[in-house]
Order: sequence, then structure tokens, then C-alpha cells
Amino acid sequence: MINHLLALSIALLIDRVAGDPPSMPHPVRWFGRAVSYFENNWNKGQARKAKGMAMVLILSASVLAGTCLLTFFFYGLHPAAGVLFEAIVIFTAIAQRSLKEAAQEVEAPLAAGDLEQARLKLSYIVGRDTEHLQEAELVRGTVETVAENTSDGVTAPLFWAAAGGAPLALLYRLVNTLDSMVGYRNERFKDFGWASAKLDDLVNWIPARITAFAMLLSHNRLDLWRKTAADAAKHPSPNSGWGEAASAYLLGIQLGGINTYKGAVSDRARMGVPSHSLKRKHISEVISVMDRTVLAFLALLWLGGILIEAAITWL
Repeated sequence: MINHLLALSIALLIDRVAGDPPSMPHPVRWFGRAVSYFENNWNKGQARKAKGMAMVLILSASVLAGTCLLTFFFYGLHPAAGVLFEAIVIFTAIAQRSLKEAAQEVEAPLAAGDLEQARLKLSYIVGRDTEHLQEAELVRGTVETVAENTSDGVTAPLFWAAAGGAPLALLYRLVNTLDSMVGYRNERFKDFGWASAKLDDLVNWIPARITAFAMLLSHNRLDLWRKTAADAAKHPSPNSGWGEAASAYLLGIQLGGINTYKGAVSDRARMGVPSHSLKRKHISEVISVMDRTVLAFLALLWLGGILIEAAITWL
């Protein structure tokens, strides 16, 4: 487990320095092509739920088998080679710098008073309609995205990397990709994407809650835990509300509200208390929350890993 912890720590450092170079081969792109192939060929006719389950099993087994074989190969060469290989794979599964830069790309035009450009940049990272949003709603969309994806994009893959190294980190990213592509409750995907959505809920259940705990811990505000838990329960997702609720209370703002998706209105539950109206500064503040949360989460992983290793040695 210590090797996994070393690898994920190196991966975080690589992400901080290199980010996500557009020209770099990325597993998520390969996953996307594979999911598209199955969806185009299998999401039709009868037994769509069974076909969706089969897709998840085939892709998951392929990713686990391939990554395990490569991991064993590199550790067979030398432990340092194994750690470095795992670090590179885990690096492809996290997106802290990319998430930060995406938020800053909304913040920059807001600072210049260019709402049209801010709406365009936000549309790249959210599913809601952005064409008519004013500054406060643009800020809310950005803050909610960073708050939710602190877990999905950073701490959850780190959690699974600590639990099982590169294979589980990459498997997590596959599950997350499956959910983002087919895990919708609409006519097209409600059956075919059922297994993908349920598996995504399962693999995010523990990391989402530890992430919210790390958010509050990193700001010495564990007194907000009960309020965070109560508001997180209002979210339609069993996991997404945890990061949003914790961030809302830490920033003294209210998240949630009216969103539109291709013209359809969705009234999301409110989270937090609006002590302050939404301002552009809250984008940089939620980025700071994310950065501190990741450090606290990393510390918790190391503490847990050392205790587990000590217990195994003692036994």
C-alpha cells in the first residue's frame, strides 16, 4: 500500500506541473471510443439493461486485466519502475489542474465584463443551458462544478489508487466515463445505462463523504458536518451533493436553484445559507477549497495507509 501512496503522491505532483496536455494519449479518450462503439451497436432492440450490464463487465474486465498485467510487469523489472508506472497511470485518472483552469477560464471573462465569453466557457464544463445566464448564475455554475468534481475528478480516483493502485484508479475513471456517457434517466439510456449509473453511485459513495469531511477538516469547520449531511441528502444524486453542500457552507453562499437543460427546467434543492451573494471572487475561493481539500485528503490516505501497514506488520 505504501507503494500505491507514493505513486498517487507523485501523480498529484505531475498533474500540478503538467496538467493535461492536449496531445498526450489519454485513456479517457479510449474509453469514450469503446463506450460509443457498444452504445451504437448494443443500445437497440430487446434486453437493453442486460446489454448495458455486459458492456460494463467487458470493459471493466479488460481495463483491470490489462492494467494489472502491466503493473506486475513493471514491478518485476524494479520496484521504482512499478511506482513510476503507477504514478503515470494515476496521473491520467485525476484532473485537479484541468478543473482549476476550466474554472479560471470562466472567471477571466467575468473579470473583463464579457458575459458572452463566460457563458461559452461555462458551457464547456456543465450540462445546463448557459446562453442567458447572468454573472451570479455563471458563478454558481462554476462553483458547483468545482465543488462536485473535487471528488469525481481528484479525490475519488486517489481513494481507489490507494486501495488498489493503478488498476483501481483506471477502473474508477472508466466507471466515471461510462456514467457521464450513458448513465442518464432518459428514454435512450434508462435501461442501457442503468448498470453504469448504479456502479458509479457505488464507487463514489465512500470517497464523496470522505471528501466532504476533508473539506471541513481542512478549514477547521467540522461543526458544519451535520448541516452538510442534511443538505447533501437533498441532492438527486446520492454523492454529488456532499462536495456542493460542504463548499456552500464554507463559502457562506447558497448553491442549487433553477437550471435549464435543453429548455427543460430543473429546480435543484438549495444548499448552504446565503450569507453572501454570489460574486466572482467565489470562483477563486472554491478553487482554494479544492486545493486544501486535496491536501487534507492526501494526508488522510497516508495516515490510513500507515496504520493499515502497521496493523499488518503487527499481526
